[in-house]
Amino acid sequence: MTTLTMAKALNAGLRRALEADPKVVLAGEDIGKLGGVFRVTEGLQKDFGEGRVIDSPLAESGIIGTAVGMAIRGYRPVCEIQFDGFVYPAFDQIVSQVAKLRYRTRGALRIPLVIRIPFGGGIGGVEHHSESPESYFVHTAGLKVVSCATPVDAYWMIQQAVASDDPVIFLEPKRRYHERAEVDESATPLPLHAASVLREGRDVTLLAYGPMVKTCLDAAAAAADEGRDLEVVDLRSLSPLDMAVVATSAQKTGRVVVVHEAPTTLGLGAELAARVTEECFYSLEAPVLRVGGFDTPYPPSKAEDGYLPDLDRVLDMVDRSLAY
Repeated sequence: MTTLTMAKALNAGLRRALEADPKVVLAGEDIGKLGGVFRVTEGLQKDFGEGRVIDSPLAESGIIGTAVGMAIRGYRPVCEIQFDGFVYPAFDQIVSQVAKLRYRTRGALRIPLVIRIPFGGGIGGVEHHSESPESYFVHTAGLKVVSCATPVDAYWMIQQAVASDDPVIFLEPKRRYHERAEVDESATPLPLHAASVLREGRDVTLLAYGPMVKTCLDAAAAAADEGRDLEVVDLRSLSPLDMAVVATSAQKTGRVVVVHEAPTTLGLGAELAARVTEECFYSLEAPVLRVGGFDTPYPPSKAEDGYLPDLDRVLDMVDRSLAY
């Protein structure tokens, strides 16, 4: 057992991937000598060289376009986008090329490419540094989309993403980078696209991912003091969704609340509400409810606490679900 922050767990996972396969290459802005803005890649260029941990130009479209060519040639590139809001210059490459090449060539070309994106708010960032762009990528057929919520999952999921022959959007909750947990490097991890029940409960299911998982666990702990038993499910994979775990939980509790930072309209909660209603209709005691960010651009940092879903907003929605 080793106690690691999420950032250090990602670093350890990337190190293990680099050691396991000489075709794994990291690329991104300031990821080499600096070790990345959040120091996730710290020390890797020193140990593996500038040919495998590449300080790229400040050009996201160029980073992803180059990585596509490398993937076609048999490499396994892992690209870092410094902040969530910086991914949009690369959006054309991701949607038009990364997501479609394997399908377009009937499998003749593989694109084993990982795109790491620190996402979400809660760090007091300036504009374009606190966004939640996951729905764009979940909506894009051909991409796998995952998000770690703990150091343990960060360590294992980044390795599984690198080993995947499909392109993976890997979302890292930046405000959780410094949270610690014990990581057992000899454990058997969950499959990359499996959801996980982190807390058993009988009254209401909370579905969350990334930064909101801890918020939901805190809400469940607070609700227990009032005699309410909440189940917390970490989705982990946003595309594909592990609907077997989600449906089992929904059928058990009969009530579901989906929590995410992204704006509520057409966020992942909308898809989950539709899928749970379709698959679990006769088990539901209340409509599937959503707690999300407001339908506005992300606010200035001084106002972000009023924008982000918090324990009180989650518990208010739990009360509403139980009132039906």
